Amino acid sequence: MNSKIKLDKEEKEHIVSQIIEYFEKEKNEEIGNLAATLYLDFITENIAPYFYNQGVKDSIAFMSDKIDDMYSLEFITK
Repeated sequence: MNSKIKLDKEEKEHIVSQIIEYFEKEKNEEIGNLAATLYLDFITENIAPYFYNQGVKDSIAFMSDKIDDMYSLEFITK
């Protein structure tokens, strides 16, 4: 499995603009496109995998519950 989270160009541009906006509104700091891109790259490489893994765990738990529900559909046999 590829261990790197990939964003398409439009997604990356949108997120970079959100980072720039966040810094301006919340921190009263101006950062450029390059700084925001590097910040996004750091988050994508170092933090996002934790959220991804949690999503996988949540999906496994959800599917496990659904499989358990399917067992309840079995006919009782002697």
